[in-house]
Amino acid sequence: MPDSQSPADLDLRLVRYFTVVADHRHFGRAAVALRIAQPSLSRQIRRLEQQLGARLLDRTPQGSRLTEAGEVFLPRAKALLRSADQAAALTRAAAQPSRITIGYTTGLIVTPAVRDLRHRHPDADVQSRHLDWNEPRAALLDRRVDAVVTRLPFPTDQLHVTVLYDEPRVVVVPLDHRLAGKESVTLDDIADEPLPRVQQSDPVWSAFWRIDPRPDGRRAPDGPLVEALEDKFEVIAAGQAVAITAGVRGNRLRPDLTTVALEGVEPSHVVLATRAGDNSRLVAAFRKSAQALLTGPSPAEPAGAA
Repeated sequence: MPDSQSPADLDLRLVRYFTVVADHRHFGRAAVALRIAQPSLSRQIRRLEQQLGARLLDRTPQGSRLTEAGEVFLPRAKALLRSADQAAALTRAAAQPSRITIGYTTGLIVTPAVRDLRHRHPDADVQSRHLDWNEPRAALLDRRVDAVVTRLPFPTDQLHVTVLYDEPRVVVVPLDHRLAGKESVTLDDIADEPLPRVQQSDPVWSAFWRIDPRPDGRRAPDGPLVEALEDKFEVIAAGQAVAITAGVRGNRLRPDLTTVALEGVEPSHVVLATRAGDNSRLVAAFRKSAQALLTGPSPAEPAGAA
């Protein structure tokens, strides 16, 4: 490879491409996530390797793996992208003091509070942004968003968290499952049912949504390992597992699935999270709107999945 260039010559777009390939361990899946053609992605990674003067990824029959240089570069690449995001966000905040971005995760509706904030602050630029289930804390600290409506649990250090409402937890099963149609079930009813595991998920998050270990100390049976949260619905529909999520009995997450109320367990807590010490007038105003207007779905409305 040619001589490496100055760090100032690094193309952050290429750095981001590399982190996505590294996270997926597969060029094809990374290309889909990035919405670019796989040959183009391969060329961009080669360009980055040329800039660094080091090979970062090796292709394998199973996908791709990081080289030793790639293992060293990955955490630094992610830190570089975070720093760039923070620099851009802080610059925008200084130039546009009347701007706020509201984050929300799957299945949670922030529209009433966002509309109320726009009505009460017509001078402000109020934006909303969907986040993946595992992004809220990082998105806040990186200043990609200023407030997030999401579900616990997740690490809350450096954050201010306000509980908005609770959602019951339910069991997701196929329509032809032995428990489908029941009014409610208990943990004993699903004691031997495998539950999907999400790759690289936070252990505390996984423990809450799998109820693992159970109150009697038994471990939750392991179901298939899935790469994305949404993938679990496919393995449930195929009869390979059931799952615990937030919602109300009878929700149709998709035509071949239904939910059954799960009795005797702590509910899911929907919260508003902001950066600790953020005294922005718009953050304070949105907190007021959220507490007044975001009170949870009615029993007839679908709640989201976790």
